[in-house]
Amino acid sequence: MTSFAFGHALQIKDKEEKTYRFQNFFIGKQITHKDAGYLFVPFGFSGVTVNRTGDGLEATIVFPNKSGEKDGSGRLARNWAVRALNESWLMEVDVLIIEDPDPDTGLATANKVVHTYIGQVTGGQWDNVSISLELSTVLDAVGADVPRRALTKSNVGNLPISNNVRLR
Repeated sequence: MTSFAFGHALQIKDKEEKTYRFQNFFIGKQITHKDAGYLFVPFGFSGVTVNRTGDGLEATIVFPNKSGEKDGSGRLARNWAVRALNESWLMEVDVLIIEDPDPDTGLATANKVVHTYIGQVTGGQWDNVSISLELSTVLDAVGADVPRRALTKSNVGNLPISNNVRLR
């Protein structure tokens, strides 16, 4: 008998394009998703709200803060979070339906992606218990996940340099 469960696969890209991959369901195990291995890290993902106008697209990823640990791991986690915020790391979260792991290898394979959220770290905070990173996205809920574009010279040509502009 096969049973299914929901979990998250988190892919993080830092400023140097180094990629970290984590999952939050199978404790001490690795799953295969998008032909890559995802190690277990306890984290929570929440807060995605979408409406017809495209605003309200923030989400939050919460990691445990081990501030009471004598090995200094809490300081390491906070330094990592501050670096993610300062460098505006990109995070992609897949909400997954995960099948049972193979009893021989202990590896699990993700079955189906229910939803994908891509956001950039734009805020963060921590306390004695958790480290919370806020993610924001430029993806428009109405436009079928097409990113908004900025007006740049390469996109539209010469741009005016004064506020004295008339449209004809």
